[in-house]
Amino acid sequence: MQFTHVVALLGGLALFLYGMQMMGGGLEKAAGNKMKLILEKLTSNRFLGVLVGAVITAVIQSSSATTVMVVGFVSTGMMTLNQAVWVIMGANIGTTITGQLVALDIGAGAPLIAFLGVAAVVFVKNRKIANIGQILAGFGILFIGMDMMKNAMYPLRDSQTFLDLMTQFKNPLLGIGVGAIFTALIQSSSAAIGILQTLASQGLIPFASSVFVLFGMNIGTCITAVLASIGTSKEAKRTTVIHLTFNVIGTLLFTLVCILLPVTDWVGSFTPNAPASQIANMHTVFNIVTTLALLPFGNYLAKFARKVLPDKKGGEQRESSLVEFAKRTSSLGYGAIHTERVRQEVSKMITLATENVSRAFDCVISADDSLIQKIEETEERLDEMNKDISQFVSKILARTQGRGEVADTEEYFLISGNVERIGDHAVNIGGYVNRMLQHSVTFSEGAVKELKLMRETALSAMAKISNPESGETWLSAVANLENEMDVMKRSYRDSHIERMKKGECTEEGCILFSELLTDFERIGDHALNVAQAYAKIHA
Repeated sequence: MQFTHVVALLGGLALFLYGMQMMGGGLEKAAGNKMKLILEKLTSNRFLGVLVGAVITAVIQSSSATTVMVVGFVSTGMMTLNQAVWVIMGANIGTTITGQLVALDIGAGAPLIAFLGVAAVVFVKNRKIANIGQILAGFGILFIGMDMMKNAMYPLRDSQTFLDLMTQFKNPLLGIGVGAIFTALIQSSSAAIGILQTLASQGLIPFASSVFVLFGMNIGTCITAVLASIGTSKEAKRTTVIHLTFNVIGTLLFTLVCILLPVTDWVGSFTPNAPASQIANMHTVFNIVTTLALLPFGNYLAKFARKVLPDKKGGEQRESSLVEFAKRTSSLGYGAIHTERVRQEVSKMITLATENVSRAFDCVISADDSLIQKIEETEERLDEMNKDISQFVSKILARTQGRGEVADTEEYFLISGNVERIGDHAVNIGGYVNRMLQHSVTFSEGAVKELKLMRETALSAMAKISNPESGETWLSAVANLENEMDVMKRSYRDSHIERMKKGECTEEGCILFSELLTDFERIGDHALNVAQAYAKIHA
């Protein structure tokens, strides 16, 4: 095999992989923002879950991409571990479509398909048609790459050394090991099986040997999901355990069956003169039979995964930061996964800000500075989270294709900024206790009563934005609280001036109370900004 043939083989593999990536990217643009709704509605039923996994994988030609998407959904809580089982099973069925398409040998029409797809992307302004064009272009490029690999391998037919090597794969363990390692290296079972079909179609590997390599490829494809789960939640890691367990069980089952029974001859008899079709048919039988066999035991697979990766004593492991999370990406469902992750982080920020508002008023009401350090530590955490969200949002806005997800992410970015400002005002309120103690300021009974009412109202507003709802009723409730806080500010300022005139409080106390009222009123303003942003997201 000459060097030019090696280059052609690598080039063909590159085009094959890039074609699959283009198809996934086109699907992401066309339906990425709908992915969450599809999965939430359909994966509660095991049969529908299998169907969803099969259809999505058949469209994007990659079970790895589907499984990585599932890992992302599980890591953000958008999908439960038990729901993930069915989608993974379906993905293993859907991935067999690639092999069947390759077996059809439509390489002659591939350039035309690629041309039509590229033309749609370049010349058509309609976004939906352009997205479909990208899918078609990827499809055509995929088969152009396959044709290049086929031509590059043709000279190997004259290499007796290579032919002797291929016959060694009759050893099941050797075949499985080679298939698993090769697929793990290129991180695409579709590409690996395509290469195996190319070898078979050129007469370079007998069908009896190829089946064991094929089984190993089903194990090797799990490596992509394993890599995607690094640094994610324990539930996400369990998803990869399920994926690996499914394929290992299927491999053990079919290896034993193929050794003990003439299954290879039976499947080969479907298309005796088409080696590529024989491999595609075995791949299809493997995944359908394994899915049907394990479908009743799906929940047990989830239980097994929890046994393998049990919860640590004292609670779940620390969740990865947004910066770490941003490094792990998948093409399919990227926008939905990362928008959900931002939502979760913003929700944590609101919880922390609420706690600080409560502590701040407690400090002033009780004239006790013991909570100041905790308030400052929490505020530092809020600043860090806001910074992380800003960096994270800038990354995902550059990559997310769904317009709905872009808009939602922008709103979450605005929410995080407003929540951080609420935290700043809480620090200001709590900090007044230092001046109170320094200047021996005490508030009158009436002022303390007003402070308690301010605390209650501010926390009511924070409670509302902590549990965002859709519809005008919820937004109106927050707006009414914000208006009430404005009225309270004006009323309490007037009453405090009256107390100062009567000598019930000092000048320093009046200044402190007036500044505190301003911070109180600003908390209401920012809470309303948060509510308005949530209303746009839920619209």
